[in-house]
Amino acid sequence: MPHAKRWLYLVHRWLGVLLCAFFAMWFLSGVVMMYVGYPKLTQAERLAHLPPLRSATLGPDRLLEPADALARAGLAGPLQDLRLAVASGGRAVYLVVPAAPTGDAAPRPRRAPAAVVIDAITGEKLQQVDTERAIASARTFAQQPDATIDYQGTLDEDAFTHSRALDVHRPLHRLHLGDSASTVVYVSGTTGEVVRDAPLQERAWNYAGAWIHWLYPFRGNAFNDYWTDIVNWLSIAGIVLTVTGTVVGVLRWRFKGRYKTGSRTPYRGFMMRWHHVFGLVFAAITFTWIFSGLMSMNPWKIFDSGAAPLRQQAMHGGPLVLPTQAATVHALFSAGSPNTRELRWVRSAGHTLVLASSPTGAPAVLDAATAMPHTWAMGAVAQAATQLLPHAVVRTDTLTAYDLHYYDRAAHTMTGGAEKPLPVLRVVFDDPHATWVHIDPHTGAVLGRTDSHRRTSRWLFAMLHSWDWLPLLERRPLWDVLLIVLSLGGAVMSVTGVVMGWRRLGTKLRHPAIQNARP
Repeated sequence: MPHAKRWLYLVHRWLGVLLCAFFAMWFLSGVVMMYVGYPKLTQAERLAHLPPLRSATLGPDRLLEPADALARAGLAGPLQDLRLAVASGGRAVYLVVPAAPTGDAAPRPRRAPAAVVIDAITGEKLQQVDTERAIASARTFAQQPDATIDYQGTLDEDAFTHSRALDVHRPLHRLHLGDSASTVVYVSGTTGEVVRDAPLQERAWNYAGAWIHWLYPFRGNAFNDYWTDIVNWLSIAGIVLTVTGTVVGVLRWRFKGRYKTGSRTPYRGFMMRWHHVFGLVFAAITFTWIFSGLMSMNPWKIFDSGAAPLRQQAMHGGPLVLPTQAATVHALFSAGSPNTRELRWVRSAGHTLVLASSPTGAPAVLDAATAMPHTWAMGAVAQAATQLLPHAVVRTDTLTAYDLHYYDRAAHTMTGGAEKPLPVLRVVFDDPHATWVHIDPHTGAVLGRTDSHRRTSRWLFAMLHSWDWLPLLERRPLWDVLLIVLSLGGAVMSVTGVVMGWRRLGTKLRHPAIQNARP
């Protein structure tokens, strides 16, 4: 037993020497991330920086109708996606994604396909995003025609573009807008769209926040291929450190009686005494956050259920095919808001529709053939959703308020920024994976799916790590105060450990013959 205790102390001591600095960094950077997140360009921000589509019709040249533009570019249907916006090089373009092959023999794409960009006036395919086009896109995004744009070259990845969602746009053009916020934007090397923005304040805080919290210094360099393993194994080592520290702390604490000094802790030094006290007080939250951080990585794919993809074409009645007698672009402009920034043709629940999107509010839903506002028949979207899986639907709920599994977070947070409209339909399937699908009843779009594995991940990561619990989120600043107090307590515990570890390491280096003293 004494031998086992000695090994327990030694494991905790030397893991602490190695990891306490990481613990302190994780606690403090987590506080920063509560208010400044990793850079992203949300849908609302993207639309707000696009010029109104009506401005594209003010010149002498007329916009081509989508069918004519597709014909001139040599693209035949069916389509997966079709958008019209002043989104590339400061000009109106159609962005087209052809439909993927279907059937058992069709290969499953490893990533989302790149859009084909067609000039909406000439019908020319814009295949090369050169420096001039990237600068024009950045100037349009800045909404300042005379802005001085500093072109900083192309890159595959940098500190603010590690997101896998950007893979389809690489290489990226990096440009500085020269505005008061000192904003850097990244322009897609495949479509010419601005796909990310990062003001100076966001970039600076990120080095003390998400960039260091997620161990991104190990990304984009020789360690890149090992980043996932580094995070996973550091987290596992952190769990061992926390558990051994808790056991040591309990063993050394006098719950009955006191040591000769009159204290319940045997340690006389300031650092060791407070490390003991703070370690016991904040042991549970430290374990919770290290464990849930590991869960955020989906280690060894434990939350992947292997469920088949949703049959969205079956729900929507096939891929997107433009109507033979389609409404004109001018008619769609007139039917939508004067502030419309993008038209998007979609196939939704058996109808071909156009979503006219502006920076605020839900998009106008228009019939693609008549440009009239589209109204869904009672229960039509829910009925179409039954085709998403070859299993019976248990029930369909209409959520008019957020709940534990469908909720909104601030755009800067890790799980924020996605559209979370209300009301929303929740379709519950009787399948082996207990699938739920959330659908926007306004547009008929599938917003997302969750199953038993992902709901477990929601509990073990978002709930435990970010405290995504509505009673707390709805009562800020209570949420802020709790997380900051717990983070600072954990930081004190970690910093005292860093000082103790530094002293211990210095002693061993100066006197290598000294044996480890028992705590």
